[in-house]
Amino acid sequence: MSLDYSSTPPRIYRQIASLMGLQLVTSFINVAKMLSAQRETTQRQLNVEKKKKPDGPRVESLNKRLSITHERITMIEEMMRKLFTGLFVHRYRDTDPDIRMSCIQSLGVWILSYPSLFLQDLYLKYLGWTLNDKSAGVRKASVQALQNLYEVDDNVPSLGLFTERFYKRMLELADDIDISVAVCAIGLVKQLLRHQLVPDEELGSLYDLLIDDPPEIRRAIGALVYDHLIAQKFNSSQSTGGTDDSSKVYLGRMLQILHEFATDQMLSIYVIDDVWEYMGAMKDWKCIISMLLDNNPSTELSNVDATSMIRLMCSSIKKAVGERIVPASDNRKPYHTKAQRELFDKDRLDITVALMKNYPLLLRKFMADKEKVPYLVEVIVYMNLQLYAQKKEQQRFKSALKLIREAFFKHGDKDTLRSCVKAFSFCATESPGELQDFAQNQLKEISDEVISRLKSSIREIEDGDDEYSFLINLKRLYEFHLSRPISIDSLYDEFSRILQASSKMDDEVICFILLNMFMHVTWTLEATTHSETVSEASLSSLLLKRDTLFLHLEHFLVSNPEFQEEGKPGKILACRVCILLAELWYLFRKKEFASTKLEDLGFCPLEPTIEKFWKTCEQLLQISDETEDDDVNREYVEETNRDAVMIAAAKLVYIGAVPENHLGSDIISHFVRHGASISDIVKNLITALKKIKGDLSDILIDSLKKAYQSHLVAASTSIDESLSTKTFHDCKNLAIRLSGLFVGASRDKHRLDEIRKVVDACIDHAFSDAPKHLSFLDGAVLPFVSKLPTTAILDVLEKVQKKTDNIDTDEDPSGWHPYHAFVDTLNEKYARNDDLQDEKEGTAVKRRGRPRKNQNVRGKKLFNEDSSSEDDEDSISESDQFAEGEEEKQEDEDEEVPLIRSFKSSAKLRSLRVSREDNGSQTKSGDSNRGAEDLGASRT
Repeated sequence: MSLDYSSTPPRIYRQIASLMGLQLVTSFINVAKMLSAQRETTQRQLNVEKKKKPDGPRVESLNKRLSITHERITMIEEMMRKLFTGLFVHRYRDTDPDIRMSCIQSLGVWILSYPSLFLQDLYLKYLGWTLNDKSAGVRKASVQALQNLYEVDDNVPSLGLFTERFYKRMLELADDIDISVAVCAIGLVKQLLRHQLVPDEELGSLYDLLIDDPPEIRRAIGALVYDHLIAQKFNSSQSTGGTDDSSKVYLGRMLQILHEFATDQMLSIYVIDDVWEYMGAMKDWKCIISMLLDNNPSTELSNVDATSMIRLMCSSIKKAVGERIVPASDNRKPYHTKAQRELFDKDRLDITVALMKNYPLLLRKFMADKEKVPYLVEVIVYMNLQLYAQKKEQQRFKSALKLIREAFFKHGDKDTLRSCVKAFSFCATESPGELQDFAQNQLKEISDEVISRLKSSIREIEDGDDEYSFLINLKRLYEFHLSRPISIDSLYDEFSRILQASSKMDDEVICFILLNMFMHVTWTLEATTHSETVSEASLSSLLLKRDTLFLHLEHFLVSNPEFQEEGKPGKILACRVCILLAELWYLFRKKEFASTKLEDLGFCPLEPTIEKFWKTCEQLLQISDETEDDDVNREYVEETNRDAVMIAAAKLVYIGAVPENHLGSDIISHFVRHGASISDIVKNLITALKKIKGDLSDILIDSLKKAYQSHLVAASTSIDESLSTKTFHDCKNLAIRLSGLFVGASRDKHRLDEIRKVVDACIDHAFSDAPKHLSFLDGAVLPFVSKLPTTAILDVLEKVQKKTDNIDTDEDPSGWHPYHAFVDTLNEKYARNDDLQDEKEGTAVKRRGRPRKNQNVRGKKLFNEDSSSEDDEDSISESDQFAEGEEEKQEDEDEEVPLIRSFKSSAKLRSLRVSREDNGSQTKSGDSNRGAEDLGASRT
């Protein structure tokens, strides 16, 4: 029986032949190493015999044996050279990346195993060239091969010229688009640093990766920073004994690094997170505390270093007890094993023992500094409070709480207030027996004092004093309200009265009055809904408070329609009003209380109010969050940006607090107008509505009409043509994105019906006021038509042409131009689809995705040796380019795909302002000629 190999792909033959050839070279190396060992043995024997009898027969025999062995080694080495020239130099640039990777892996083994032949520039250059290979696997294989070579100290002198030529590319690979390649490259850089082969001034770009997104990259760079800058393992002139190994020295070097990030607390925390697991000194609590409490003028920390040290201590404490200090990309709760939890408990005990006596001292010393106090106050949350009772240190605990209370009333910034409330809440629930009672009493006394101070500050305002004290106490009350209910019945009417006379009051004061009124109503509603019996008096009181708050919010919604784009306070108040109004509509939505004893609490806003609400939201969406002035209070910026406004509006539609025909299509019409974050929110809303309703065609039609209406308004009212062009492109982009929801519709009859419904409705709208609205055909209809099968396209064409029966389109050629262009496009699509129908049947599924770049890049010569096979070194993957060129001829054009993910909040951590954000992929090559730019990939 004969086997038919005619259908076997040529790639398989190349793989088999390559592996056999590479293995043959490896076998020759093993033989050559064995012969070399025999030659060394024979040479030793010969030296011994020459001393005994220089001209004896034994010497002659050994000389002959030595000559034969040398000839065999020479012959084997020549065979290896021919195999290298005939096989490797062709296959290392094969179109198959697996073959290229096998070649590079084998070359690395050859050089390491037989350096006498292969450890020279003639062979090393291939490892340098393939650092630019387009395949991540090949780049990684090259980096790993180089890591193994630099690991052997005896190889380093022979690698000098190679290192000088390629070390910059090795540094660039630390920012490779493939994370595994980047991590390996960082390990390679550590090898270069160990041998002092990289100038320190070349490492600046590497240290930028300390704040990169992938945690694997940050950890690898953290290890490099610790070894090179903190432990200074690579500095041969650095002493490794005595005090240089002490925690104090290491912490001092860490402070020098943190000094560069002193102005941005989040970046500092990123750096601490990266280095923490390698630097044991960060858990030397006694050393850290002694450095902070040192009052010696010659050794005391500067103000900036003290702030960095307190950040380091607080962050390290969190890490030691298993808390995250850097937000995770997946937002998942970390899972810890039993052994890890036991270690965390041990660390918590160590932290408590170290801080128990010194914690009040630290609070006293830095009480006046609002940058340091929030970190110090929060430390108590991570201590084992049981230890205070066990060691009879109750008085120190009480002293600490009194100092935290002092900090609460000494400062008025958000971070300090929030840390103090968090600390008191923790102590009131987690401390033992007598200490818990003390903490709860302190909490009650603080809340009472806040209310007392508010009443006093209200009287001061009435007497003509400024509003500062009133504002600070409003903030204190709000921070308490976030964690627990506080009875402010006596203040609620006062707040309402102040708002009625608020014509000259600062917007920030108004915001916090509204916030506290909202929080009070929310806590009252919570108590009412969870109570077994509700009296008519309490229900009436809640309704009165709710309606009063509604009146104030709607008043500011109407009276604050205009605000400037520079981020002035008017915008902040408008954001607060919109968000609070949406939250109240959500809390008191009718369907939540329907058919219950609390049915009277149900509320549905009137249509005019919803329209005013959305008009204000639209104005806020036009203002970019990046245009705000630095002078604006940014403490609560994550609560008053346009993302928060859009989320609030989208939630109303999703949970049905307002009729979806009022807001749903309005929100979707802004899908592509305001950047990625708003787009994500709308995208998630569409996904959620699709799960609930299924058919979204009506909402999509309305959103397209509203986007087109915005274009018509801009075209008629603006003298700037660019604005009209932009609004039309927004409308068209919206249609493209929405049509992307129907990918694969050809296999689903229901989805085809939805597309056809959208197309028909939009065509009718385009001809409702022809020729004025005919551009709607191109702006909204065309992207949906492209999703229809050929027969349906023909039906659409017939319907459109019937619309012009008995109409002379030549009377207004320019007005009817969009119609003719639309018909021509459909004719072209129909004809093309008809001609290609037979060709498409039976063909394999074509590769989709972004077309690859044209990589017409020629490799770079490293040395000027004469070699017949390498005189004109082509691109590393030149044959790969040819294969791609053939493949790309069969590719379809890129197809818009829906970017639907799970519904999530787009209110990002605003305090992390990393300037490295880019929407596109950026190559970070430092090489001036950038010859490898297209072959080497860099991370976004």
